[in-house]
Amino acid sequence: MAKQNVAEQFVDILTRAGVERLYGVVGDSLNPVVDAVRRHSGIEWVHVRHEETAAFAAGAEAQITGKLTACAGSCGPGNLHLINGLYDAHRSMAPVLALASQIPSSEIGLGFFQETHPDQLFRECSHYSELISSPKQMPRLLQTAIQHAVGQGGVSVVSLPGDIADEPAPQGAAETALVTSRPTVRPGDEEIDRLVRMIDDADKVTLFCGSGTAGAHAEVMEFAGKLKAPVGHALRGKEFIQYDNPYDVGMSGLLGYGAAYEATHECDLLLLIGTDFPYNAFLPDDVKIAQIDVRPEHLGRRSKLDLAVWGDARETLRCLIPRVKEKKNRRFLDRMLKKHADALEGVVKAYTRKVDKHVPIHPEYVAALLDEMADDDAVFTVDTGMCNVWAARYISPNGRRRIIGSFSHGSMANALPMAIGAQFTDRRRQVVSMSGDGGFTMLMGDFLTLVQHDLPVKVVLFNNSSLGMVELEMLVAGLPSHGVANKNPDFAAVAEACGAFGVRVEKPKDLAGALKAAFKHKGPALVDVVTDPNALSIPPKISADMVTGFALSASKIVLDGGVGRMLQMARSNLRNVPRP
Repeated sequence: MAKQNVAEQFVDILTRAGVERLYGVVGDSLNPVVDAVRRHSGIEWVHVRHEETAAFAAGAEAQITGKLTACAGSCGPGNLHLINGLYDAHRSMAPVLALASQIPSSEIGLGFFQETHPDQLFRECSHYSELISSPKQMPRLLQTAIQHAVGQGGVSVVSLPGDIADEPAPQGAAETALVTSRPTVRPGDEEIDRLVRMIDDADKVTLFCGSGTAGAHAEVMEFAGKLKAPVGHALRGKEFIQYDNPYDVGMSGLLGYGAAYEATHECDLLLLIGTDFPYNAFLPDDVKIAQIDVRPEHLGRRSKLDLAVWGDARETLRCLIPRVKEKKNRRFLDRMLKKHADALEGVVKAYTRKVDKHVPIHPEYVAALLDEMADDDAVFTVDTGMCNVWAARYISPNGRRRIIGSFSHGSMANALPMAIGAQFTDRRRQVVSMSGDGGFTMLMGDFLTLVQHDLPVKVVLFNNSSLGMVELEMLVAGLPSHGVANKNPDFAAVAEACGAFGVRVEKPKDLAGALKAAFKHKGPALVDVVTDPNALSIPPKISADMVTGFALSASKIVLDGGVGRMLQMARSNLRNVPRP
C-alpha cells in the first residue's frame, strides 16, 4: 500500500466523518489537498467563484442535513474570504469544518507573501481554530476539530501549510473513532421539579419557540394543548412550529405579526423553548420567565430568568408532559387566538387591494404566488433585508419545506450561496433563492457556479433597484435616503448570457407564467421581477427613535403589509374557540 501524505490523510478523515463535498477556490497552498480530493472517490471538490460562497454553501448544507460539511480557502486572501460565511454558519450552529491553508511553514512570522495568521483570525467565529505545524499532529488535531464542530454545533478551523500537507503522513497513524452526531441532553430532576411547580402554579402560560424546537413539533403541540397555552415563535422557529398549530399566535420581533407580543406580555409564565431570540426589547420584564435550551450559554442572556433549564427541547418536554397538571381554563388561549386573527385581518387589507394589477409589482404578490406554486418540500433560501419580510409573512411551512437564511448573523448576499449548498444535497429537490437585487449583485459571480455544476436552483429576484431595508431604516429615523439606489441591468439577460434560463417580469399578469416556466426548466433559472420599492408603509404608532439597526424599544406590529395564507390558518384556529 502506497504511503499517504498528510493531505490524503486529511481527506480520508473528512470522508470518514461523513463529509461529501469540499467547497472552495483552488490555490497553490491548497494544491496537495485538492489533488487528494481528485483522487478520492468518496468526496467531491465544488469549485465556486468566491470563498465566501463556499462557506455559506457549506453552512446551508449542514443546516439541511444536520451533518458535518467542509469548505476551504488558500493562504492569505483566499481563506480570509471565508470569514463572513463562517460567522453565519457558527451563529446558526451549523457544523462546518473550514480548511484555511497557510504559507510555507518555514516562512510563518517573517512577513512572507500573502501571510496572515488564520489560526488567530478565525477564533471569534469558531469553537476551535488551530495550526498544524507538524505531520505528527495528524490525525488527532483534525479529529479534535471535527468533534468541536459536531459536538458544540458550529465552526472549527484547521490551518494547514501547503508544505506540511505534502509531507508523508506518520507511519502507523491509528484510525481514530470519530464523533459524528450529538446526543440529547436531559435536564436534572431538580430543574424538572421546579419547572413543573412553576407551570402548575401559573394560570396563563405562553410558549415562545425557536429553532431549538426542530424535531419537537409533536411534543410542543401536546404540551401546549395540555396547558391551553398560546404558542408564538421567532423567525428561525417558524419552519418548525407554525404548521399544524392550533395554538399559533404568530411571530415576535422586527418582522413580527399577530398576537405573539401580547401573548408573551399578558401571561403569568413565559416559557422560552429553544430560542436565542436577540431582541430583548420585545420580551416582558414583569412576568415570570423560564428558559429551556441545550446551549447553557444561551440561558438568561436576553432576559432575567426565574428558572434556567439546561436541556434539549424535545427531551425536556417529554419529561414535563406526563407530570404537569392539565389546565381546564382556556380563556387566555382563546382571547389570544382571537387577537391574532383580528390582527391579521387588519393588515391583510393593505395587500389585497388590486395587488394583482399594481405596477410596479407588489413584492407581497410575488411572495404569495411563490408560496402557492412552489413544491411542498421546497427549500427556500432567503436574502437578508426585505426578502426576510416576505419569507416571514408569506412562505407557509408544512413540516417538509425548509426556510433558511442569515437569520442570526444578518449578512447580505447569503441566499444564492446557500441555495448552492442546499441543492447539492439533493438535485431533485426544488430549491428557491429569494434574492434581493442588492444581495444578489454582491455575489452575482456565483450564479456561474449554478451553470458550471448544472444546479437547478431557481432564483426569484425581488428587484426594487434599492437596498430596501436600509432605506426603510433611514425613513423611520427621519433621514433622507442616500446611497441606497442600485442601477441594475436586465438580470434575465445576464442569466441568459451565462447559459441559464432567464425571464424578466414587469406586469403582474405575466408573473405566474414566468414562475411556472422557471420551475419547469431542468437547469438553473432566474426570474427577474421588477417590484415596487414603496411597497411597505410604517404604522403611525412607530416613532423615529424606535428603529436603530433592528433594535426596537417596543411595538406589537412593526411592518405593515399582508400575511398570505397565515390569515387562513388563524381563521381555522378560531374554530377551536368555543362559542357562547
